[in-house]
Amino acid sequence: MRKTLIAALVVAPVLAHAGPAEDTVAARQGFYKLLGANMGILAAMAKGERDYEGAAAETAANNIVLLTTYNLGHLYMPGTSSAEIKGSRAKPAIWNEFTEAQKKADALFEAANKLTEVAGFDKADMVDALEAVGGACKSCHDNYRED
Repeated sequence: MRKTLIAALVVAPVLAHAGPAEDTVAARQGFYKLLGANMGILAAMAKGERDYEGAAAETAANNIVLLTTYNLGHLYMPGTSSAEIKGSRAKPAIWNEFTEAQKKADALFEAANKLTEVAGFDKADMVDALEAVGGACKSCHDNYRED
């Protein structure tokens, strides 16, 4: 307990210096970690690293759709690109091409909805639909995310 208290006291000043931009980047990264966690479940099933379980696949697919309905606008506050905030992976281009980025987000939403139609019923169909979701993710990463 004492070590935990000491660690908290050491970390607290660092956290206190985080401002709105850093908080926004952390929230944005948290959102994408949730998306990635659900993609990871399906990817593990697709690769045979995990047994295909229809119920778990359906839940992960439904979670992805739910996440794609979230309005991300506030997570892309100006001043939070990789050029401005250490640890941000959002390329500055996204702020100049927001309409194009939105089209990519719409494609992800459409692919995710198709995934929910098959994820819980058939592994092969789930794998095909998951590839479309992954392709939608990649199209955005290629243009708007640092490596």
